[in-house]
Amino acid sequence: MGLQISLLRPGVVLGLIATLALSSCAMVPGSTASAMREQSSVQLPVKQNDELVPANVAVKAISAELIIEQQKASQLIVPAATPTPGKLTAAPVDPNTQYLDYKLGPGDIINVTVWDHPELTIPAGSYRSAEASGTLVAENGTIFYPYAGIIQVRGLTVREVRDILIKKLATYIEKVQLDVRVVTFRSKRIYVVGEVAKAGLLEINDIPMTMLEAVNRAGGFTAEADHANVLLTRAGQTYRVDLQALYESGVTSQNVRLEPGDIVNVPDRQQNKIFVLGEVSKPGSYVMNKRRSTLAEALGDAGYVNQLTSNPGWIFVMRGGTDSPQLFHLDARSPDALLLADRFPLQPRDIVYVDVADVARWNRVITNILPTATMLNTISQTQYPLFGGGQPY
Repeated sequence: MGLQISLLRPGVVLGLIATLALSSCAMVPGSTASAMREQSSVQLPVKQNDELVPANVAVKAISAELIIEQQKASQLIVPAATPTPGKLTAAPVDPNTQYLDYKLGPGDIINVTVWDHPELTIPAGSYRSAEASGTLVAENGTIFYPYAGIIQVRGLTVREVRDILIKKLATYIEKVQLDVRVVTFRSKRIYVVGEVAKAGLLEINDIPMTMLEAVNRAGGFTAEADHANVLLTRAGQTYRVDLQALYESGVTSQNVRLEPGDIVNVPDRQQNKIFVLGEVSKPGSYVMNKRRSTLAEALGDAGYVNQLTSNPGWIFVMRGGTDSPQLFHLDARSPDALLLADRFPLQPRDIVYVDVADVARWNRVITNILPTATMLNTISQTQYPLFGGGQPY
């Protein structure tokens, strides 16, 4: 016991501090990127031969060559309406938007006008509206018309219905002249939900309903909408449509034609976050505006790097939202390197990490050890009355 207490003398305490400082890297609280210089320090799930396997990922330097390569690659990519992950068996959505004749269905109301025969056109008087005086398509898809009887019109166009009526009325009327038009569209609907001004049901009329028209008829996007990640559910399959590419780049393939029963879901942009961590003034998560943000903007939003504790030579961007995770490194010790950061686009869920400076790491070690060293030094100088004020041996 006496030997243990004797080790707590000032000289021994100082030696203890020096010994502990040698292992400072292992004692510093918080994250450090010192082990991630050329490749990831941990294995990440990487897709190889259509299978996810653990592997270390190489760190790519953010350089002019890398930015040029990325810009060329982005120009070759034309966004398309593609199935979401897990729906690989779904067929591509047909982007064809040409005009097609409207096909009648139960609930639609048509108006039949027979020239020179007002008793057939408006039997209840001229003061009734076209909708009120029209002919309703019954639930079984049929209509009844005087002298023509019951006619099956489900799936027929107004031109086909007109031809049928002309043939049936020709027995009673010489040189029949009539016209058929739809006055109320009820049989075909789509559903628009999520971040739109007026979510709800929309009827498909004789004008082809496209994704863009559906959003506009629903009052347009809200401020929280994710324009590039609109979900279209059709026949049990879900597709992702990039309307932002349509707005900004004119990619008309994204303006897909909708079909009855489709569900259009406009999600919010809370998944479009980037994370800025490490030695910055305001670490945290930041929501991207229309999925647009560069590395320089992210650092600026976070108050830029901490001038006292950061190591600008080691700024990392970690991207793990794909089948092939990627790690990027920027050496920003020279201010003009931030021009590269301004040309480096970030993607949703990217993690930006600014490494800590070596001197700051050392200071944190000392800060953590100092209270313990002070306590040990105090104990070593304690006087014990039972031993005449001296130290027991």
